[in-house]
Amino acid sequence: MPELPEVEVTCRGIAPHLVGHQVLAVRVRNPNLRWPVSPQIQQLVGQTIRAVTRRAKYLLLDTEAGVLILHLGMSGNLRVLHDPPAPAKHDHLELELDSGAVLRLNDPRRFGAAIWWQLPLDAQPLLAHLGPEPLTLGFNAEAFQARLKGKTTAIKTALMDNKIVVGVGNIYANEALFAARIHPKTAAGALSRTRLERLVQEVKQVLSRAIEQGGTTLKDFTQADGKPGYFVQQLHVYGRGGEPCVACGQALTEIKLGQRATVFCRRCQK
Repeated sequence: MPELPEVEVTCRGIAPHLVGHQVLAVRVRNPNLRWPVSPQIQQLVGQTIRAVTRRAKYLLLDTEAGVLILHLGMSGNLRVLHDPPAPAKHDHLELELDSGAVLRLNDPRRFGAAIWWQLPLDAQPLLAHLGPEPLTLGFNAEAFQARLKGKTTAIKTALMDNKIVVGVGNIYANEALFAARIHPKTAAGALSRTRLERLVQEVKQVLSRAIEQGGTTLKDFTQADGKPGYFVQQLHVYGRGGEPCVACGQALTEIKLGQRATVFCRRCQK
C-alpha cells in the first residue's frame, strides 16, 4: 500500500501539471471503487484546479465548486499523461485538462477512492477525526504523550493509529521504532517524554528521507512520472526478519502485531 511518503511524492509530482488548469472533461470508466464514484463528480467540468494538497494519505484537488478527494488504496497510482495511450483495463478515472494533459487513476484492486466534496473539509467523515500531520509542529512529544496517556496498546499499534498521528504506516513505524531503539510491543502510555521526543524525531526523519528519495518501491508504487522510489535500499528492519541487525549483528525478530508484520532487534530495542 502506498504510504505517506509515496502519496506526498505523488502530490508533488502532479501538482505542477494541474494547478491553474481547467478541467475540460471527467471520464469515469468504472465507478465501482471503494465507494461508488458519484455522478456529481461531473461538476468538476469547467472548474480550475486551485491547489493540490495532501491530508494523511488523501490527495485533495481544490476548486471553487468543491474538492476532489482521491485515495490510492492498496495499489492505485496517478499519472499525468501528455500523450495518453488508450485506457487500459484498470484505468478507472481520468480528468482531461485545458493543457491537453490527462490525469489518470489506475487501480487494479479498486480499493482507491474518488470523492466529490462540496462542504467544509472538517465536516468530511474521512478527514474529520484525523490526528496531526507527522511532519508538522503539531506532532511533538508533548502532544504525542497527551494522546498516549493511559494507553496500554503497543506503541507500534498506536503509532499507526490515524487518530493519534496520520500517515505512519507499517514500513515507517518499523523503521522509526528501530531508529529510536524502542521495542514495538512497549505499552504506549508507559514511554517517557525523553523516549517520545526521540521517537517523534525519528518519525520525522525517516519520513523526510523517504520523501526525498521518491518513496519506497515495494510492489505497486511508482512515482507520478513513472520513476520508482529508492528508499527501499535504506530499510534497516522492515522485510528483513531473520537477517542480521545493522547495529549489533543479532538476527532480527519478525512477529505479527495488529495483524501486521513487525520486525525488530531484541538486543537494540527495549
